[in-house]
Amino acid sequence: MHEYAVLLGHQPHITIAELAAVVPGFSLTSIERNLVALFSCDEKIGPETFANLGGSQLLAERITEADVSMDDLPQLLSNEAKTVKKKVVFSLRCFGVPKPAIKTAYRRGKEAIKNLGKPCRYVGNEKKSAATAQLLDLEVANPKKGVELFVINREKGLWVGRTIGVQDINAYTWRDMEKPVRDTTVGLLPPKLAQIMINFGAFLIPVDAKSKKKKKPIFTVFDPFCGTGVIPLECMLRRWHVVASDSALKAVNGCKKNIEWLRKERKILKKEISADVSKHDATKAFAFKELPDMVVTETSLGPSLKKTPTKTDAKKLLKDSEKLQEAFLKNAAETLPGVPIVLTLPFWKLAKEEVHHEKFWKVVEDAGYKAVVPEGADVENSERPSFLYQRKDQFVGREIVLLVPTATHDLPS
Repeated sequence: MHEYAVLLGHQPHITIAELAAVVPGFSLTSIERNLVALFSCDEKIGPETFANLGGSQLLAERITEADVSMDDLPQLLSNEAKTVKKKVVFSLRCFGVPKPAIKTAYRRGKEAIKNLGKPCRYVGNEKKSAATAQLLDLEVANPKKGVELFVINREKGLWVGRTIGVQDINAYTWRDMEKPVRDTTVGLLPPKLAQIMINFGAFLIPVDAKSKKKKKPIFTVFDPFCGTGVIPLECMLRRWHVVASDSALKAVNGCKKNIEWLRKERKILKKEISADVSKHDATKAFAFKELPDMVVTETSLGPSLKKTPTKTDAKKLLKDSEKLQEAFLKNAAETLPGVPIVLTLPFWKLAKEEVHHEKFWKVVEDAGYKAVVPEGADVENSERPSFLYQRKDQFVGREIVLLVPTATHDLPS
């Protein structure tokens, strides 16, 4: 078994659900100080796997078999610094450790590295850990460039790991802000959330279907509410094929333009990765010669809201959304048989309550689908297995639902 610590994002329950969906043999050990999740798994987590995780800010792999003490940190730091070729940039990321003890560990750690005959520099201090931007710029997570010890003070001692992955915030900003077409009149799906939804989609693929793929699976993803293409772009960055459509011609043209931009920027050849974008109403029959492996889509959040909606307003928005969701699911059941679906539903935050979809779950059942979640994931209500994604400054949240067709699918374990 391999042991890891992950620095949780602002939606911890979704981070854990994504890990449960992606990491073989995932088993949650504990949540420490509401900031860090400790877990074990069957296989090592490589850089590519981490890069495709939208919910994990930072990942550390345990380097000791048992808990240790603060006196052990200098030697552990020295051991890990041996992989660094030249000057060692090091850092300590501590949780629950007194500041004076961290300061002492920095000083003694610096002495230990100098005893190796290597120059060194530390980033961060006892008051504040190094910013993720610093870790990225200085490549501290690269074993040839630096080392960060990830330290958690637990009841019986210190859990200590080495940081091996840092979320590339610059890459997210680039593809979110630099793409040529952004439509701010509708809810903007964050690239990180799109990554998470794609990972949920891969989780829903039956094991026998995955085994027919190459060692590194290449799936075809269909997004029938593509907008300007956040989900298609994330699929293409993963080198997966894309089919996308939208009822609005403006969105279709924007999606096409963004895809061409990404092809040029990342040298993604058409002969290697296909991307078909067309105008189509998702409530009307789909026509595929070969069915996609999965549907991953943000159906519609409705109009953008600049203030808290009244209950009357929310009920009207809900009614419109219910009509759309029902028509889409019935259409998908009939013309995309056997294809699993990951979608988002809107919910509305009022002054003292929230308005959620309720009729949707009966529609799911009637259309021949079952909502599922990865084993080890936590949901607030077992009767509506889904994940709520919301930001404090927004009036419309997202409810993420994973659906498998019950008649043709073996449910994921």
